[in-house]
Amino acid sequence: MFHTVERHSLEAFEKVIAQPENVDKRFEYIAGEICEVPSNPLASKIAGLILTFLNMYIFKNNGGQVTGSDGGYMIGGDRYAPDVAFISTERYPEELPYDIGYLPVPPDLAVEVVSPSDDPRQRSIKITNYLAAGTVVWVVYPMARELEVHAQGQRVRIYGVDDTLEGGDMLPGFAMAIKDIFPASQAADEA
Repeated sequence: MFHTVERHSLEAFEKVIAQPENVDKRFEYIAGEICEVPSNPLASKIAGLILTFLNMYIFKNNGGQVTGSDGGYMIGGDRYAPDVAFISTERYPEELPYDIGYLPVPPDLAVEVVSPSDDPRQRSIKITNYLAAGTVVWVVYPMARELEVHAQGQRVRIYGVDDTLEGGDMLPGFAMAIKDIFPASQAADEA
């Protein structure tokens, strides 16, 4: 069975997200599709923990901005709202209008936490476009308790709960134990 996808213009996307009933919703524009991106409690908790680890690093090292799921980015002709993102001080635009919805530059790091409602095809398109823009992508799989690192020109690296993810050149000195981003109650439920 094949699936027909309705394509929309960027102008149509801008109209949809400007509607009063959509003000508290998250949308992405992926390859001409207007996609509402709801989360779920587990994915939201994991994203919050990663955001916390990144913010602690930023506060300690004075280096960049971290955004949550309300932070949007222009990636080529698309508009993405990663669950968490990091953009270095050097790349963060100096002056932005207060009402800007999507930053006109891609983040250095985009974190996508997989939810049951996610479309794998759209996720693949986003990863490809992020990489083309020079963005490193962390994809978190809550049920597998794994994190994948996608970086341009490199093989995908997979980290499990016994591993520690380091920030490399992008986040020197950053380290995060993978087990720390998964709620302890989730481990107990799986035991």
